[in-house]
Amino acid sequence: QVQLVESGGGSVQAGGSLRLSCAASGDTFTNNYMGWFRQAPGKEREGVATTNSGGSTSYAISVKGRFTISKDNAKNTLYLQMNSLKPEDTAMYYCAADRVDWGLLSDYNYWGQGTQVTVSS
Repeated sequence: QVQLVESGGGSVQAGGSLRLSCAASGDTFTNNYMGWFRQAPGKEREGVATTNSGGSTSYAISVKGRFTISKDNAKNTLYLQMNSLKPEDTAMYYCAADRVDWGLLSDYNYWGQGTQVTVSS
């Protein structure tokens, strides 16, 4: 079993920055693949960024160049640095983990409760 707890969300103006954190505990062997997803009201959940224990990363086109995913393996914590935020980035952001590489698909087995990001124009 894996527990994921996100933090770091908040309200910022367009152009601002936020850093999200996701602390993982439990059976960390299943944390080989981790990612950030988001869901805005009335929209489907979408993949934002993913990484694996080897450090490989992938990003949605909409955030590439603005967001950076990273992981501190010693602390078992996943991060998402978000710069140049836009109003369209407003959503609930979720952390996910699995032993399988789902990439940006939402098929991960373990999910956090989410943290809200609101970007005002």
